[in-house]
Amino acid sequence: MFTEHSLDPTLAAVRERHAPDAVVLETERDFETLDPAVAEQLGLRAERLDLVAYDSQWVPESAPDALHELTSEAFTVGAPGDGGVTWTRQTEPPFVFIKPRTTSSPDAFVDFLVATALVETGADLPEQFLGFFGARYLEFAEQSPLSPIDTYQLAAALYEAYKGVHTRDIFAGWEAEHPDLHAQWIDAGERLQPRLDGLSRELAENQTSFAAAAELACAAVRHTGPGGIELPAPFSALATDAYAEHGSEYAVQWATRTFDALGVER
Repeated sequence: MFTEHSLDPTLAAVRERHAPDAVVLETERDFETLDPAVAEQLGLRAERLDLVAYDSQWVPESAPDALHELTSEAFTVGAPGDGGVTWTRQTEPPFVFIKPRTTSSPDAFVDFLVATALVETGADLPEQFLGFFGARYLEFAEQSPLSPIDTYQLAAALYEAYKGVHTRDIFAGWEAEHPDLHAQWIDAGERLQPRLDGLSRELAENQTSFAAAAELACAAVRHTGPGGIELPAPFSALATDAYAEHGSEYAVQWATRTFDALGVER
């Protein structure tokens, strides 16, 4: 199920700088929640397992099953939609996983995803968006005019933006030290920019859902900053130092104000 991934000198340098104890593994199949047999295989590679526990009272009854799964005793790594590379600090050492869904992606872009995961692994960030919101998720869900699924999608997107605003300066700073990774950071941002340019209009004309627009814009936050791209309103307010400082409280206030301003309805 798991095979250790050999790192080239650039990725080895990123690991040494940000997550020196991390082990990068290739997986035989895609997953989020690990069934007991697979978790046991991973446990054989780990010196210690310390599963994250979330309070079930943070999650409303109407929330999607995937969110309730996070409050169970299941070993959950990542979440649906996380993409082809994810990470966990629920093990010692931490693990970064490269999933089979990356096989169709260019090697250089996969390297950037692995580098991103290593940076996030070494950062002082919650592993899941539910850990980011904590008890505020219940408040967030109660105030959301969106469906439970769209509320879940929006919350996950807002956490991606929070991770992005904490890591983007590292990516921007790779121009001299890791030019290939920096080029991938630039390229990925430039590919997003055309889709972002029309996002405010699409929202105003109801051509896209609010949750889908937020998912796109929040994923782009990691590509903002010096030399990076620009986000449209209202999402530009998430690419700020204020968001980095105030976290989930800011996210809830931003969402509430934005719902009111746009007249978002179920």
